[in-house]
Amino acid sequence: MLSQINLSSVITRLDWIIFTLVLLLTLSSVFYGEYLKRKTVHSEKETFLDLLIMGRKLTLPMFIGTLVATWYGGIFGVTKIAFNNGIYNFITQGLFWYISYLVFAFFMVDKIDKYEAITLPDLIKKMFGEKSSLLAGVFNFFNVLPIAYTISIGLFSQMIFGGPLWLNMSAGVALVIMYSYIGGIRAVIFSDLIQFFVMCFGVLIVLIISIYKFGGLSFLKSSLPDSYFSPTGTQGLSLTLVWGLIAFSTLVDPNFYQRCFAAKDKKVAKKGIIISTFIWFCFDICTTFGAMYAKSVIPDANPSDAYLTYSAQLLPSGLRGLFLAGILATILSTLDSYLFLAGTTLSYDLAPKKFKGKVWFHHLGIILVGLISLLMSFIFEGNIKEVWKTLGSYSAGCLLIPVVLGHLFPKKIRDYQFCASCLTGVIGISVWRSIERSGFWANIDDLYIGVICSILGLLISRVFYLKSEPT
Repeated sequence: MLSQINLSSVITRLDWIIFTLVLLLTLSSVFYGEYLKRKTVHSEKETFLDLLIMGRKLTLPMFIGTLVATWYGGIFGVTKIAFNNGIYNFITQGLFWYISYLVFAFFMVDKIDKYEAITLPDLIKKMFGEKSSLLAGVFNFFNVLPIAYTISIGLFSQMIFGGPLWLNMSAGVALVIMYSYIGGIRAVIFSDLIQFFVMCFGVLIVLIISIYKFGGLSFLKSSLPDSYFSPTGTQGLSLTLVWGLIAFSTLVDPNFYQRCFAAKDKKVAKKGIIISTFIWFCFDICTTFGAMYAKSVIPDANPSDAYLTYSAQLLPSGLRGLFLAGILATILSTLDSYLFLAGTTLSYDLAPKKFKGKVWFHHLGIILVGLISLLMSFIFEGNIKEVWKTLGSYSAGCLLIPVVLGHLFPKKIRDYQFCASCLTGVIGISVWRSIERSGFWANIDDLYIGVICSILGLLISRVFYLKSEPT
């Protein structure tokens, strides 16, 4: 196999037919969802509730389909980590996250159900107060900006069609804006359901054919360094554990909350998360070992697209087209969810009251988010891992502690205490990232600093509150 190929040169007519059919099927599901909405939704209030959370009517199969599909848009990021570090990817991008998913299912679902919120900032408003909600909305907005997935769709499109990266990113974002504009969260969920099946089958066939052609684990062990089978890879325990903390940002991830708010009831949400976790486990097995096969067979390939380069040469005509459609589905299913949710945050949680509940303003929010994501993707220079690390650190470091403690100790944390905790976390992370460090301090990740500062901010504000209380 070659380490570098012109992807368009290996795609056959049959591949194009299958790829196009999957894309058309996805778009058809969007229009079908819009058709169902017009049959069942009549009033303006119902229209807006359907736009944001599908009228709280999400069934178990659709819950699983949209939740699983939403989580894997950064496939080029995870396969790059696996190509460079082996099963370290499964630990940092898989195992840690499974734990957080199950914590959410068994601990958070019951806690949030009673609030009947629409968004995470709306939930925080009901738990802590107006100022906390506004601050959480700002954090949420930057956390769900689909920068990494804008980069991913651009890289994928560029490999197939060529042309400059900015043009490919713009075309991909424009496509998602179009169908999100048509049907809101219903369009996102219906398209996710199609994309769920295609993306899972795509990565599965790569692993099966790899094992059949090259052999199983013994082949990988004979071809790769021992570090590829170490849980910490070449990164060390400290950096590995940072990903564990980032994984717990799931507990403050607005996509998780939105899907749970949209579910028919808390049983659907809880069961759906548990089943989804098992599917994620299988998916991560496929992508991690698939990328390790790529490293074994084409070790000099560009890590960013090695998995795609390897798979395109491995698969026969027809299956190659289905796989490429699966990669596209993986990216689109996350890009549309994050784009829609960031638009919701901007137009609902952060908007002036006179604009809340207005469908046209939500559409405007989605367009603005698309433009911001395109601009931010150039700031990060196409580095998907750095996007995750930066935005994940701020989200987990600042929101995680006060939100979790707010669930553990209801009504004990006041509005200004929540704000103090978040703001000290932001300051701590920002300062730590800006100063030069050496020796022992160079290995202390900014996420640790954010969590520590967040706790200190909460404790200090709590002390002032107790002192100000009349005796």
